[in-house]
Amino acid sequence: MTGSRRRPRADAQRNRDRILAEAEAVFREQGVGASLEGVARGAGVAIGTLYAHFPTRRALVGALLRERNAALFARGEELLGHPSPAEALTTWVHTIVAHAAAYGGLAGLLAKGADDEASELHQSCVRMTEIGEMLLDRAKSAGALRGDTTGGDVFALMNAAAWVSEQISKEQAGRLVDLTLGGMLTADAPA
Repeated sequence: MTGSRRRPRADAQRNRDRILAEAEAVFREQGVGASLEGVARGAGVAIGTLYAHFPTRRALVGALLRERNAALFARGEELLGHPSPAEALTTWVHTIVAHAAAYGGLAGLLAKGADDEASELHQSCVRMTEIGEMLLDRAKSAGALRGDTTGGDVFALMNAAAWVSEQISKEQAGRLVDLTLGGMLTADAPA
């Protein structure tokens, strides 16, 4: 049977599902730096079982984000067709900030994954960046964004806002995004 994958045994699938559910709860409460031994213990499995399913912390986080990423990318595709390029870019930035702040420390993990081709998070980071660049280009072409604004500027803003969201508050992060984008958008851009 070459080329086909066998379905995991039912007990292995149950273990995987329990690990993911426990990791979701623990990472929401304690951040992505939480003890993996604690995740395994909470899931009722040995640490070796956790590592058999998820060989690295990034692999575990990547598995948790898989479904969220699909919804995120679908939202990005919708925004590419939005009639207001400025509004579309603003919505995308706020959406990414909320995504990156789902777990404490996730923004930093995503930032590292963007530059590390071996990371399990790399492909999703690349896709987020591609969508952001297309939205940025659209806003520039429409004259809604200052010409000197770069993708790096927007990426830095998203990471900074995600960090603020983790450290201070989601409201302050939203305000940071709005104030900073206000400086990047032209006076002609719709609010």
